[in-house]
Amino acid sequence: MLFLKPNKIGKGYGKAIINSLIKDFDITTVDVNKDNKNATKFYINNGFFIVSETETDASGR
Repeated sequence: MLFLKPNKIGKGYGKAIINSLIKDFDITTVDVNKDNKNATKFYINNGFFIVSETETDASGR
């Protein structure tokens, strides 16, 4: 998960961070709450795609 302060959204920080994580740490998957439309759109726009959905998040909620 990636969290940014609201005043940093839309300025390229998220894209820079995710690109660095992909390059430096070979990150290929993320968990995203499907109800979080902004996050879903962000990850799709950065090359990720939905492969599955679960009823709970990674912490079991």
